[in-house]
Amino acid sequence: MEIIQSIILGFVQGLAEFLPISSSAHLILSSRLFNWQDQGLSFDVALHLGTLIAVLVYFRKDWYDIIVNSYLVKNLRSLKFKTKELKLDIFFIIIAATIPGVFAGLVLNDYATNIFRNPALIAMTLSIGALLLFYSDRVGIKKENFTALTLKAGIVIGLFQALAIIPGVSRSGITITAALLLGLSRTASARFSFLLSTPIILGAGIMEFPNLIKEGIDISILIGIMTAAISGYLAIKYMIRYVENRSYNIFVGYRIVLAIFILFFLL
Repeated sequence: MEIIQSIILGFVQGLAEFLPISSSAHLILSSRLFNWQDQGLSFDVALHLGTLIAVLVYFRKDWYDIIVNSYLVKNLRSLKFKTKELKLDIFFIIIAATIPGVFAGLVLNDYATNIFRNPALIAMTLSIGALLLFYSDRVGIKKENFTALTLKAGIVIGLFQALAIIPGVSRSGITITAALLLGLSRTASARFSFLLSTPIILGAGIMEFPNLIKEGIDISILIGIMTAAISGYLAIKYMIRYVENRSYNIFVGYRIVLAIFILFFLL
């Protein structure tokens, strides 16, 4: 793979992973637009390692607090099971919310590799996702911080996240949509979505890492990962700043325009 291709795809992955516009869709479309050979799911997952670095670096203090204050760490010695505490434990909620996505990845991996990478399907999921995001941003009460989430609410968001196995849905977009519907503020929805991305990206990376090693890791892949890490960090930083005082309408509009572009030009 050419270095310039890795840089462009890494930049696209970093931005689109955290903006609610679908990173997988943009990676597929970028390759078609530049007439590149499809880089494949393994390379996509390699770029996800860059976004994993970005989210870990940006939320390093949050993750430290979440783990240190988790039920397991606080009760490491006594391990006294208190159901109420566990249901309100953000660390446990994030892990529980990750399970549906892991299950979807295991069951639908072959479809994600081949059938789901279809421009027509991407155009449809971009449009539907845009409408859902618009609706949730309009009707959500947008008051709660993510620390007010219950286990039940976390699992609901996790079920929505499982849909992101389909390119065009957008993992961040669909989880932000669910969080808004459950009453979280725009900023809290984005922050929880980004934190929730950590275990699912890590899990996907672990699953695909043997294939990546088999295919070989060269300088272009390393540059792609580094580029994704930098652009991902910037996307998180400015996305959170943006939604503090603004709606998600700009992303809704972008998704619709991109879907139209796909239908009229790429198909």
